Amino acid sequence: MDWGQILNNTLSFMLSTETIGFMLAALGLAIHFGYAGLLNFGMAGFMAIGAYGYAISILSFGFPWWAAMGVSIAGAVVFAVLLGIPTLRLRADYLAIVTIAAAEIVRLLFQTQLFDEWTNSADGLGGYHASFRDANPLPAGSFTLGPWSYTSDQWWARLFGLVLVAVAVLLVWLIMRSPWGRVLKGIREDEDAVRSLGKNVFAYKMQALVLGGVLGSLGGVVIALPSAVIPQYYLPSLTFFVWTALLLGGAATIFGPVLGAVIYWALMAFLSGVLPAMAGEGWLPMTETQAGYLRYVLVGLALMLLVAFRPQGLLGNKKEMTFVK
Repeated sequence: MDWGQILNNTLSFMLSTETIGFMLAALGLAIHFGYAGLLNFGMAGFMAIGAYGYAISILSFGFPWWAAMGVSIAGAVVFAVLLGIPTLRLRADYLAIVTIAAAEIVRLLFQTQLFDEWTNSADGLGGYHASFRDANPLPAGSFTLGPWSYTSDQWWARLFGLVLVAVAVLLVWLIMRSPWGRVLKGIREDEDAVRSLGKNVFAYKMQALVLGGVLGSLGGVVIALPSAVIPQYYLPSLTFFVWTALLLGGAATIFGPVLGAVIYWALMAFLSGVLPAMAGEGWLPMTETQAGYLRYVLVGLALMLLVAFRPQGLLGNKKEMTFVK
């Protein structure tokens, strides 16, 4: 086995735009579930709206990249409001079902030929990178930092994503220490008690859904920055991958989602290299393709053990555990 290539691939994924996008989306889920107790299984929908809003604004309407990000944020706000008005009074399990369906509706709308002029249906969108790359403050060329070596444009996408993560972490830290955040935690624990104090529980839940959804849409933008927007990427499994990252780090924590995203993609990258290599050496009784899919089984088992023995996550505190009512 080529351990050097396997480790290099693992380190590369730890600083990929996909990992950074997962950090933002997991922070959004932390607001939804960890702090507000909302069982949202439709984060893929917010990420799709962010990515498509960004790409369509540039390709179809000629917006600059920063204005296109504003469109993505506005789209997430509208989607959160439309989703929240009929659903936020539902019980947690019903809310989960509705949010899965809503995310699938969004994906299928982007995939349908009805909007082919803007979405390019199943083929997705690409070629929208020029505006963002023109804003790159880094000199042209390739740069190496420790084990990471990327071109100027690749570094620019990663650095911009990390700045967004830093701002999001600071924002979540500040608002969760504020009176608003304390009310939100109270709703998570016992919304009837909070309602008895005269607080508008529905309004707080809506605000949490909007804020978390905006972070999810920004995660979708970051993932799309150096690549393309393909509807098949935003399957329901994407939401569960983000949930895995959240639960690994800790649902009711500030830095847990960031750590969880890094660990999740490091594990996936490491296993995607090791398992096929083991199968190729004859150490596993399966083909290399089958061994590649085995990583999902192993990560799923690890998550089951984590939920069973440390449900608060790696950085969580038992006192901050979320109970779904």
